[in-house]
Amino acid sequence: MSQFNQITTFIRDLYPGKEIIPLHEPLFIGNELKYIKECIDTTFVSSVGPFVDRFERMIEEYTGSKKAVVCVSGTNALHMALLLSGVEWGDEVITQPLTFVATANAIAYCGANPVFVDVSRKTLGMDPEKLEDYLMKNTTILNEQCINKISGKRIKACVPMHTFGHPVEIEAIIDICNRFHLELIEDAAESLGSKYKNKHTGTFGKLGILSFNGNKTVTTGGGGMILTNDVKLGERAKHLTTQAKTQHPWEFIHDEIGYNYRMPNINAALGCAQLENIDKNIKKSREIAIKYKEFFESINVPFFSESEDCYSNYWLNAIFLEDRTERDSFLEYTNRQGIRTRPAWQLMNTLPMFQNCLTGDLSNSVDILNTLVNLPSSVTK
Repeated sequence: MSQFNQITTFIRDLYPGKEIIPLHEPLFIGNELKYIKECIDTTFVSSVGPFVDRFERMIEEYTGSKKAVVCVSGTNALHMALLLSGVEWGDEVITQPLTFVATANAIAYCGANPVFVDVSRKTLGMDPEKLEDYLMKNTTILNEQCINKISGKRIKACVPMHTFGHPVEIEAIIDICNRFHLELIEDAAESLGSKYKNKHTGTFGKLGILSFNGNKTVTTGGGGMILTNDVKLGERAKHLTTQAKTQHPWEFIHDEIGYNYRMPNINAALGCAQLENIDKNIKKSREIAIKYKEFFESINVPFFSESEDCYSNYWLNAIFLEDRTERDSFLEYTNRQGIRTRPAWQLMNTLPMFQNCLTGDLSNSVDILNTLVNLPSSVTK
């Protein structure tokens, strides 16, 4: 318990003056109020307005993506990315069990089934070796399609997630996906500002997605973004996410089934203001991570650091405790002290709606679930 007290004292010193220390709260230090007021003054508060286009262009410039399409949420963005990649009813999509439920839910929205492949201890994201092992043992290639020999279903896509902002070994995963004819969709919901070999996450695959939920590095209150380097595919994403409405001065003409995934202008305005300070905030976030790392090294508690060739936004910092018992004791102790620590998500394959899905060996995911704790990671003024 004395070590727990040391940790809580250190965290309180990082965030002085706060009775309750949240896990990750938004920071508003720029033009947020000014831009929102402009939306209200001009009455452009819904999905038509200049900030929507501006936000998309700013994300394109920041990430290096050729086309960005804004959505109401990261989950909407992932659902659309899967549909645009050709995922159909009855298909399978490989993803990781250690992820937020939205990743698996979006697959289910398409009528597809998740297949869960283990994560890496090095990145906390999908393990390329475990991915290749599963595909080598359980699939066959038929007419340039990957067929799961266990279920007989087509595996159409692969969705790795950059966990807590830390990039996966994406180049190795791309190589495997190419060999097994899988579409690669990056769940970069947590990794805005993170890079692998100096290239932004979410821009390696056919499509990638971002999230701007209230606790993310950049927030629009709620929101997401589709990223792609295929401009025509991006234009189709824009069409489908805006109810598939064709351009006309006054007629309501819709040429296929579309989706109301449009982000309102007022939310995009918030995102534009947030993006103006992202580099400054990620610099602060990385400084917090360094302080955590130095402290935990001094008391011999493992702290999770970015891997080689990676530049992480350190959206959420994480430590590893001895076992599930110590993890639970630490969570109870810190939360009673007003410090909002949390465990990793429950593994997707253990949730009732996904417990019958196929999996590979998930030993890394189980160990991480039992020992990992996320620490307060807010950026302060």
